[in-house]
Parts: sequence; C-alpha cells; structure tokens
Amino acid sequence: MYVGIDVGTSMVKAAAFDARGRQIAVQARPVALDIRDGFVEQDMDEVYAAVVDVLAALTAGLDGPVELAGLTGQGDGVWLVDEEGRPVRPAISWMDGRAHELLSQWMESGVFTQVFRRTGSAMFPGCPGPVLGWLDRHEPKALDAAATALYCKDMVFRRLTGVRATDVSDASMPFLDPRTRTYDDETLALLGLGHRRGLLAPVSDPVAVGETDGPGLPPGTRIADGPYDLPACALGAGVTRPGDGLLIIGTCLASLVATDVLDLEGEPAGLYISTDGPGQWLRAMPAMVGTAALDWVLNTTGVRHADVDALLDATPPRSNGVEVLPYFAPSGERAPFVEPRLRAELTGVSLETTKGDLVRATCEGIAYAARHCLEAAGLMGDLAVCGGGTRSPAWMRLFADVLGRPLRVVEGEVGARGAVLAAAERYGVPLDVAAWTQPTTVVEPDAGRAELYGVGYAKHLAELAHARTRARAHG
Repeated sequence: MYVGIDVGTSMVKAAAFDARGRQIAVQARPVALDIRDGFVEQDMDEVYAAVVDVLAALTAGLDGPVELAGLTGQGDGVWLVDEEGRPVRPAISWMDGRAHELLSQWMESGVFTQVFRRTGSAMFPGCPGPVLGWLDRHEPKALDAAATALYCKDMVFRRLTGVRATDVSDASMPFLDPRTRTYDDETLALLGLGHRRGLLAPVSDPVAVGETDGPGLPPGTRIADGPYDLPACALGAGVTRPGDGLLIIGTCLASLVATDVLDLEGEPAGLYISTDGPGQWLRAMPAMVGTAALDWVLNTTGVRHADVDALLDATPPRSNGVEVLPYFAPSGERAPFVEPRLRAELTGVSLETTKGDLVRATCEGIAYAARHCLEAAGLMGDLAVCGGGTRSPAWMRLFADVLGRPLRVVEGEVGARGAVLAAAERYGVPLDVAAWTQPTTVVEPDAGRAELYGVGYAKHLAELAHARTRARAHG
C-alpha cells in the first residue's frame, strides 16, 4: 500500500493507493486561514495536527502495511520554526499581501527583474523573498528566534522525521539558481537578505527522504518530502513530456508546461520549477485565485455549489454581456504578470442580470485567465486538467471551449498520487506510471463556441490591460 499526503491551503488530505495506482481510500480535514487586512496566516500546530489525524484515520482502515509514503503541500509563504521544528510565529501564507509595497519598490528599482534573470522566479507578495524582507524590517525578532524558514510540506516533514530539508521544487521560488540547483547568494544580496542566509533549509538534490518517527504513520515508514503541490500534480497527471501542460483548477489557478529549455530573458512572470531531473523544468504560471473566486461569488449570491452546473447550462455563452476580471486576491496577481494592486472587476451588470449571468461570467473569466497563463507558459502539446473545479462537467465543457482544445481530465487526489510517484522514483520502487496517470475522461471543445470565446478572450485581454493601468495609477 502506498500513501500520499497533500497539505493544502484549506484542506489536508491523505490518500491510499494500491500497486496499480487505484485510489483505495481518502481522509481529509479542513484547516483554517486567518485573513485580515491583507494578512493571511495559518496555525502550524493546527496544520500538523490535521496531518496526523488524517494519517491515523487512513492507516487504521487499510488492510496491509504502508510500503512507502510521499508528501506534498502548498508552496511559497514562510513557515518559521525553531531548532525543534516548532512554530516561532503563525505561518505566513502564499496568499498574504503584506509585502506588496516592498515588492513594488523592488519592481521600480529593477531588483524584481534582476532576480528573475538569475533565478527564473517572478516574485509576488506571498513568496519567501518579499515575506522574509518584510519580516526583516518589521519583525526581526521573529527571524532571530527562528532556526529555519521552511515551506509548508517541509515543516510537516521536519516534524514527522526530524530532518531539516527542502527540495529543488520549493527552493525554486525565489532563491534557487535553476542551472546550478543551489541557492544564489547574489539574489539574497539583491533582496537585502544575505545576513539571513542561514535560515534557508538545505536543498536535498534531488532527494529529500527519511523515516517517520512521529505519529500518524507506523515508525520507520519510508517517506519522501516533495515536490510541492504544483509539480506533484504534474507528476500525478503524467505531464513530463516537453510541451505538454497541466491546468490545476483549485484554490489557485495554476498552469504548468513541461520544458527542457530555460529562457530567463522573457517577460518576468511566473517561475521555472526545478524537478528531480536536471535539465527538466516546469514553466509555471500560477494565478492567485481559481475556485476561490467562484466560491466568493457563490457565497455572495447565495447560490449552492450543487446548482452551478444547472446555471451554467441555462445561461448562454458570454453571459448576456456580463464580464468578470477574476483577480480577487488581496495581494493582486502573480501570473502571467505581476500586479500587486490589481483587483477584480465586474462589468455589464443591470437590473436584468441573473445569478446565472454572474456565475457563468465568473467561470468564463477564470477560463480566460487560464488561457492567458497557458499561452504564456508555452503550451504546445496535450493538456491535462485536475483540481476541485473538474467536479463540474459543465465548467469543464466551458473550459474546453474557451481553451479551444481537448482536456484530459484527471480526477481523484492527483497531488497525493504525484507525491507517491516521486517517492517511488527516489527510493527506486518500480511503478507503472502510465497506469497511475490515466485520465478519467477527455472533454472535447465545441467549434462554434470556441470561435465565440476567441472573440471574448480578445476583449478580456483588452479590458485587463486597462485594469492594470488603473491599478498602477491608484498605487
């Protein structure tokens, strides 16, 4: 039996798979986000307790022993721990916006572009560079008290195994040189963080492995740390061939394209995620908000999730003129451009506008944003899709129409599946990757609607350009 653990932003999950990749059982527990005035934090002890809880519940129901476990989780943010791996302060989430002013200064001074040219990482307010820079200026005592500035899954790995480490995928943002696969000291100097170099966890390249000595899994269980959730999902969906892509329709909207070409001269946006294979990267364009935008609209309008498909089917394409720019994150946008002050916009609304118009316009806006990200990431081949949004067949048809291409829909716990595949590769355990990554279904686009949405996409880009200009003017 194989176990994958996915420590998500709002949900912690553990899934069990048999040797052929069939998902046997899943346990999940929600975890809270503390959101206030642009600050987004999490309680590390709550997150770790949820991991232990789901693992204990999962393994209690398994018929056989756990041969191997893989760990993945949300990326970015800063999780400060002491020598024992215990929290120094609440974790700062990747959704946090407190460092937007610092990031704006770096963008104006050219530091932002210099860091991208060195690391392939276009920083955003919730990534470790700006967050550590903000803490160094406003909470230096927290950094003084910390032994390590970890990422989410690394915090869990530290407490499960006692090992202080990260992997090349998490280290990719924003301190790793993707060519040498080591921390770039010049980048740390550019960000004024050279004196905090010791807080960075050692990069285990390509493997970060250990044996459990904490609760939840039997002592001595072999476990691998990473990659984090975006590249883990790519593995779980079978996206490894250059040019093939993955769209994750989850809390964030992440577009990834496998590549063997490193281009650090393009527009600074997104990032290059290093993988376990040297010379192989994922060109990532992770937009800040995906299903979270739809959730906000549903909560605001009082529409149930169960009613979304019926509303989508009953409302015509282009939503009777209603349009949504879906940039709802308090920290602005990070892909396929960085605009810390950008906010969502809703246009074309009148007294005749229905809830269906609002819901469909939001779903269309998110799909337009996905197309923008996938084009910027260089999608040329097949496209796989996973995440919570795939549970809506009507939305999947809408996505196929907006993107104008077939979607290989991969359901289940794709991140946990990818974490197991990474662990198996690191431990030399042979698994049938093709069988593990079979799509659940393939959704084909409708030619007529795809043409209609081509016009809508062009309008979306034009409106977005105006919105970005307004965001900068109001800064």
